[in-house]
Amino acid sequence: MSRPLLPSGRRRGLLFVVPDDWTPEQALAVFELLEDLLAVVTDFYGAQLHELLREQRSTPESARARKRDPPF
Repeated sequence: MSRPLLPSGRRRGLLFVVPDDWTPEQALAVFELLEDLLAVVTDFYGAQLHELLREQRSTPESARARKRDPPF
């Protein structure tokens, strides 16, 4: 049986288990930390991340079509 995919699509990585005894306040603190981290990374690397994700998630055919088609 294969392991479930992480949001990144990876099958390996750090196993994150959310304790079932967290309070809503603790869960909110972690959520806000992750939200702030995402904002900082996006502010700094946003354009490069967008391009990398587009390249990784496109098919070879769509990549060739983008090279042929004018950008308008």
